[in-house]
Amino acid sequence: MHILRTDSANTDFQNLVKSLDATLAEHNGEDDGFFAQFNTIDTIKNCLVAYINGIPAACGAFKPFSEDSVEIKRMFTHPEFRKKGLGSTIVKELAGWAAELNFKKAILETSRNLKSAISVYEKNGFYKISNYGQYVGIEQSVCYEKVL
Repeated sequence: MHILRTDSANTDFQNLVKSLDATLAEHNGEDDGFFAQFNTIDTIKNCLVAYINGIPAACGAFKPFSEDSVEIKRMFTHPEFRKKGLGSTIVKELAGWAAELNFKKAILETSRNLKSAISVYEKNGFYKISNYGQYVGIEQSVCYEKVL
């Protein structure tokens, strides 16, 4: 496995995110427009792509949320590469990179129905917090935080 630090201009990252967006559109149904507005990738500076035998297999990103925290975004593992620990690898790498840049914590939002995503986050030291920002009052959202 090779993990590339890149930005949102990377074509492999963009292609994985297109697959993520299609998956989320199906999952979110009529609510997809609400969530999609918070998931643009045009200016994300901190993105990762994991390659297995040269094939883009998983991705994730973070962007500054406040002076001392980042928000983890765009986590996705291609279906062919699931159940191999790539989600954990990506989230650990993102947390490490954010810590290198002197951020103190990472936050994220996911759907309460995405049990495999929740499992990855909880396994990697994220704990449930009250919904933040645009997710306050959104019943299908669940938010997490990790001290870096």
